[in-house]
Amino acid sequence: MADLTLKTSEDEAICERIADAEERMQSRTLDWARINTGSWNRAGLDALAPKLADAFSALDAEIKLDASQPFEKVNAKGEAEDFETGPIIRVSSRPDAPVQVIMSGHYDTVFPEGTFTDIKDLGDGRLNGPGLADMKGGLSIMLGALEAFEAGPLKDKLGYQIVISPDEEIGNFASAPVLKQAAQSGAMIGMTYEPCMETGAMSGGRKGSAVFDVVLHGRSSHAGRAKEEGRSAIEAAAHMVVDLEALNNRREGVSFNVGAIEGGGPVNIVPDLAIVRFGARAPDADAAQWATWEVERIFREAKARDGISGHLHGGFYRPPKPRNEAQQALFTAVAETGRAIDLALEFVDTGGVCEGNNIFAAGVPNVDTLGVMGGRIHSNEEYVVMSSFVQRASLSGLLLNRLADGRIDARKIKALME
Repeated sequence: MADLTLKTSEDEAICERIADAEERMQSRTLDWARINTGSWNRAGLDALAPKLADAFSALDAEIKLDASQPFEKVNAKGEAEDFETGPIIRVSSRPDAPVQVIMSGHYDTVFPEGTFTDIKDLGDGRLNGPGLADMKGGLSIMLGALEAFEAGPLKDKLGYQIVISPDEEIGNFASAPVLKQAAQSGAMIGMTYEPCMETGAMSGGRKGSAVFDVVLHGRSSHAGRAKEEGRSAIEAAAHMVVDLEALNNRREGVSFNVGAIEGGGPVNIVPDLAIVRFGARAPDADAAQWATWEVERIFREAKARDGISGHLHGGFYRPPKPRNEAQQALFTAVAETGRAIDLALEFVDTGGVCEGNNIFAAGVPNVDTLGVMGGRIHSNEEYVVMSSFVQRASLSGLLLNRLADGRIDARKIKALME
């Protein structure tokens, strides 16, 4: 078995090519971050997608921008409506090569249009800005690693499918089928470019994640003259929220979080509409099923209140991604490769979810925190460590080299999933 902690001459060459591309990787990340791509900002997503496609056209690959299929969302009136997000970017290269990889990332962010727009220098080699870490920086180093790999002699030994999605931060409801199809088109290994943790650690096992919207209808009436004739949807929602939050710590590893209660209006009207939006996390399939049953029970109890009706939307859209033999073999290979460039990597289990969950569910072992180093993601304090562009792209470049020349046996690792 090859010693992955040692570098070959081609490993050295790919690291040199990546170091030479440092400024390019950094500057295009800043350019991409200046375009707001909040998950619901269709105009911003449409603006950035062709710029990304143009950048990835530097690869020896076929590029497609596929219109996404509409998916259902519950609006502020409690009505289910279709939303069509931005295009899904597909990149395909060398489908007949002996080693096949699926790579994924997203270009949407959690920041709505008009929020968190500035890029600031925090000093100490850190920049603060929307999506710099999560994950426009990740997309840039994915591209940087592939450019450096394809400039070397091993490129014909490795093919890839890349899916860049516009909706990861809201659940991949449009792009999940595309991720599954790409993963099941012969992929042996998955590589996803979420940022690594603030410590540099990478994600190990991940929980599964659910999103639920519960719409409750009551009966409006004058709050002063005929309070008794009304049936408050807000009151029913409040009881439901208390019951949902009480599920925390009931089963190991399962958590619930109510994000919002919407509805109601003037205080002199008994409210006839409430929307409860909440999420759940579970470490395995049995726990996810228990969580779903509990949500359904609490919903039935809410509807059993006098004068209350409603409907339930959502569920576990991302299955759990536990550690298994295949995942552990891949993590070991990544950690040993990291040592070749003086990266001491550890893999930490987390409650967070990402497209790696989808790829694992499609039967492909994957490492999903190959992106830049940063922190405070999902807040206006999000930052990226600028020195990590070369460091993390070099890790990916070496992984591609080792998959291509067989030092990392992709087929053998994939077989451990069976």
